[in-house]
Amino acid sequence: MNFGLSEEQEMIVETVRAFVETEIYPHENEVERSGIVPPELGEEIRRKCIDLGFYACNFPEEVGGAGLDHVTFTLVERELGRGSLGLTVFFGRPSGILMACEGEQRERYLLPAVRGEKIDALAITEPDAGSDMRGMKCAARRDGGDFVLNGTKHFISHADVADFVIVFAATGEEETPKGIKKKITAFLVDRGTPGFEILKGYDSVSHRGYHNSTLNFTDCRIPEAQVLGEVHRGFDIANQWLYGTRLTVAATCVGRARRVFDLALPYAAERKQFGKPIGANQGVSFKLADMITEIDAADWLTLAAAWQVDAGRPADRQIASAKLYASEMLARVTDEAIQIFGGMGLMDDLPLARFWRDARVERIWDGTSEIQRHIISRDLLRPLGA
Repeated sequence: MNFGLSEEQEMIVETVRAFVETEIYPHENEVERSGIVPPELGEEIRRKCIDLGFYACNFPEEVGGAGLDHVTFTLVERELGRGSLGLTVFFGRPSGILMACEGEQRERYLLPAVRGEKIDALAITEPDAGSDMRGMKCAARRDGGDFVLNGTKHFISHADVADFVIVFAATGEEETPKGIKKKITAFLVDRGTPGFEILKGYDSVSHRGYHNSTLNFTDCRIPEAQVLGEVHRGFDIANQWLYGTRLTVAATCVGRARRVFDLALPYAAERKQFGKPIGANQGVSFKLADMITEIDAADWLTLAAAWQVDAGRPADRQIASAKLYASEMLARVTDEAIQIFGGMGLMDDLPLARFWRDARVERIWDGTSEIQRHIISRDLLRPLGA
């Protein structure tokens, strides 16, 4: 077992961390205050990422990406996790689901997304369909050579800046051992398509500047050529994508936790009360010990899951464990960091309150903690027939 990073991986980590510190940190307070990332700033970050050679680094070299393996890409996401999501989204990691593009779709969607010429967004969640993806009501019916899409999606991340959206909709039903379930199909839908409306979403306490949108489809006509993958097989594509995003969530949680710890540790060593550093008291020093232990555990769990994927081994349980533990770890670490800082931890002068608020959503999106526990427990019990 080799837990060390290669020279190339060390260089990548240092490069991305430096990018986040110089290009992201200086703008965080203003984005937090206004809740807005100016378009010119987003474009500047995207351009610098392209110049650096990291845009679409999660894609294989044959389509123009950097071809990073899962472990190395997880390291990239970990470093990006140190910065505001509203800004780091422009670093550019298009959805890996676009690798399902075929024929003309590659020239129209995949390759422009990899080159940074177009931004994609993914639309799955609905008001009445979150964890239960097959319960979605957004539906597309076939009409000649087209599909006609009707319904609503919400909580759709960065759709406000996207050039096209990957939309999942019900296109039929099938009998399963658990009863009748909806068949799901994925569609590539361009911004500006008649019948497709992008509306402002909800104001969130988490990740200000990283907006969610509500999407309305009213008799939106989509050519069959814009079906991504196969008709009725969208559920398979979505599941494959979700595994990767859960690994990303785990990695970014580790990155945020390390930034929080990097604030708490020197403060505990420098802040004096009753004539000595507060870190000299076990009430504080033991918090630090628990924090770093949990951060390291989440880090290794996440990298081990990525290694499992690179090795071509089944990794559903490992990824679920990483997402579950890292997201819940971040909540504990941010809370303890605020406790160490006392009242100052809740002031806007420090980013701790922001990380504390941001941490809350990590246990919900890309599969709730309960869904992750379900995946883990089923993996353990299914082989025993339970």
